[in-house]
Amino acid sequence: MPAASPGSSVTSKQQSAPPSRAGGAPPGRGTAGGRRRREFTTRRGLVIAAFMAPAAVFVAVFTYYPMIAGSQMAFRNWNLTDLTDTSWVGLKNFRDVFTDPAWSTVLDNTLLWVVGSIVPQLVIGFAIALWLRRRFRFRGLYQALIFFPWAISGFLIGILFRWLFNSEFGVVNDLLQKAGLIDEPIAWLADPQTAMIAVLIANVWYGVTFFAIMILAALQSVPDELYEAAALDGAGKARTLFRITIPYIRVTLALTVLLRVIWIFNFPDLIFGMTGGGPNDETHIVTTWMIKITQQGDYGKASALGLLVVAILLVFAVFFLLATRERRVPTRGAGKSGKRGVRS
Repeated sequence: MPAASPGSSVTSKQQSAPPSRAGGAPPGRGTAGGRRRREFTTRRGLVIAAFMAPAAVFVAVFTYYPMIAGSQMAFRNWNLTDLTDTSWVGLKNFRDVFTDPAWSTVLDNTLLWVVGSIVPQLVIGFAIALWLRRRFRFRGLYQALIFFPWAISGFLIGILFRWLFNSEFGVVNDLLQKAGLIDEPIAWLADPQTAMIAVLIANVWYGVTFFAIMILAALQSVPDELYEAAALDGAGKARTLFRITIPYIRVTLALTVLLRVIWIFNFPDLIFGMTGGGPNDETHIVTTWMIKITQQGDYGKASALGLLVVAILLVFAVFFLLATRERRVPTRGAGKSGKRGVRS
């Protein structure tokens, strides 16, 4: 028999080997991930709709229907003292709101309530978050103690501070007298000049926790390499704060302030727990005044005031988001590819 050549066995193996698929993928495999996307069919769509239907019905019945029904009350003569006449009155309820003698006081109190609460909450919450970002003993315990107020109802916080500011046996007057700052107890909640200060102090104490939680979560995302590079460049704490920390978490700060403004604007719980809007309606804000009008039975005027609140918050939200959105500008060297860089 003739002897086989040295390369004949290799050649025969190559000829008998089955051709491989393009890209080296083994047979039976699909695209990336080994799985192909399931095609959307009518049956799948009906199944998804069936699962979403209960939630959609619940939201429609308990959210959207009351909103629509309450909105149409703003244009009707809807008063519990006389339900036989619910005729269409147009903008009369809105005129009643604007011409009410208490409207200017309520509007001023609302502005003071929002600004006087947001600024201290932001500053103190930022300081607490910076402190909690560092590692020290019992840091978890301090976090639990600081975050605890956020788990309590705002109305209960109002009742708690009503006792603290009590003019006869309140802790605040007792501490101030022992410190020699006052000679006699102050009627904090009975004096129109001090009642608003008292509710602001309570709201600042209650809302600092929210800013501390949000800002601390954002600070965890700041890379340590940035601080190390700043330290090597000789940057001080103030410069590091305003050049690295704040710019890096500016989006979180903007959204946190926006959410807190909306919540404080719609936060009558604490005021009702402390003063009920008194004395002599001097601590009423828009939402507490709206509740008072509802309790008086004038649903038409209260609904008109509610629509004004929604309009104010929508205008503020749109303006704030437009002012804080990121602007897109072309980067150097982008060429004709259409790629764009992002700069705030």
